[in-house]
Amino acid sequence: MFLTISTRGDAAHPATDLGYLLHKHPDKAQKFSTSYGTAHVFYPEADDLRCTAALLLETDTLALVRRGRGKGRGGAPDAALAQYVNDRPYAASSLLAVALSSVFSSAMRGVCHARPERAAAALPLRIEVPALPARGGAELVRRLFEPLGWTVTAEPVALDTEFPEWGDSRYVRLVLDSQSLTLAEALRHLYVLLPVLDDAKHYWVCADEVDKLLRAGEGWLSGHPEQKLITSRYLSRRWSLTRQAMDRLELVRLAEADDSEVEEIDNAVAEDTEDEERPTPLAVQRRQAILAALRDSGAGRVLDLGCGQGELVRELLKDVRFTEIVGVDVSMRALTIASRRLKLDRMGERQAARVGLVQGSLAYTDKRLKGYDAAVLSEVIEHLDLPRLPALEYAVFGHARPRTVLVTTPNVEYNVRWESLPAGHARHGDHRFEWTRAEFRAWAHAVAERHRYTVEFVPVGPDDPEVGPPTQMAVFVTGTEKEKDKEKEKEAKAA
Repeated sequence: MFLTISTRGDAAHPATDLGYLLHKHPDKAQKFSTSYGTAHVFYPEADDLRCTAALLLETDTLALVRRGRGKGRGGAPDAALAQYVNDRPYAASSLLAVALSSVFSSAMRGVCHARPERAAAALPLRIEVPALPARGGAELVRRLFEPLGWTVTAEPVALDTEFPEWGDSRYVRLVLDSQSLTLAEALRHLYVLLPVLDDAKHYWVCADEVDKLLRAGEGWLSGHPEQKLITSRYLSRRWSLTRQAMDRLELVRLAEADDSEVEEIDNAVAEDTEDEERPTPLAVQRRQAILAALRDSGAGRVLDLGCGQGELVRELLKDVRFTEIVGVDVSMRALTIASRRLKLDRMGERQAARVGLVQGSLAYTDKRLKGYDAAVLSEVIEHLDLPRLPALEYAVFGHARPRTVLVTTPNVEYNVRWESLPAGHARHGDHRFEWTRAEFRAWAHAVAERHRYTVEFVPVGPDDPEVGPPTQMAVFVTGTEKEKDKEKEKEAKAA
């Protein structure tokens, strides 16, 4: 997909100042990694009289197939029916909007230290988008852009030039001209209205999208005649988010009408009394899920295998029911940091007797790890090369053989919900693999069968109806322990 931004100039104000405003030198071709591919920036023409910057987004088609099936996960809903033949690599959409905000982030904010006066001034601008999906046709394109000060040329693209009787497609060739807008305003218009016209997004829309919309729509969205349509489509028609955005836009409109600040109007509740609920970090949710599973298992002596810097060990120490906690890691540096954070050198004698840190590799059997009630492998297995995974499996499940084993690992299907994660990239640079839910379950069932465990699966984090939770956890229990639990249940029922 492709768009160009052009401007005109003269000897006093050369058109090549566009390079300063975009923070991209006209003499260089540059490329940038984005969520679903690579963005290229280059200048087809650059002189004092006319300068054109081009943004070409080369999509990663494999990532679109793997991570983008259906509306909200790869763009257009028809991608679910035709994974390999769709318009996503060619038509301007939310993919291009995200590339704009990533590549030209400073320009969108109007920041240019080299030419601040040019960044704040209106420029003669011309923007061309060869293929723009427009659900609503050329008429809707004009209704969206003309109130913002653009002269709009939206030419419908025929379904087939050889068969004009077939009519027009839903795509238009868009040309926007303006003499009254700054470059930052132009980029923010595109950032919001490209996905609005496409009426689809390639990533999950959540509450922070409201803030993005209001930031990009500052100064123009509150008074736009199509405000409701723009807000609803940008937020993927999620009613609760749309209502929230509309309420905030109404406050902006009232503040502008009263020539005051939003804070002066929205002051019914004092700022210091507002109890804002912030989302719990995934790492915290993961530790909470692990602690809950360990408590349910009745474990007293616990191994934290691959303990890193000791975050889970510290949480376990807070609960007196865990009488012995041993953290194991191959990295001596990580254990040193863990010791310092846990303050082992200043810990009381009784507390210090409950905790230990041991250097060891999980790829080898270790008699020190035998006899424990439970073992935790939290975000560990994905750091091993796949050929070494059977060695870890035997060392933990075959040799150490704790009664309960908890294993957590990322769910690669959920990666699509993180807009900033480049296509095909793992969540961490050291991850050797990341599994889908089906792959993790297949591995866990095979391990349980080989070593006489039963296994159950617990979602960690928000359980998305399409892609599942961000973290998946398997709870392994030895067969004998499961049988004991069943006997206890029977006795309790009989009693």
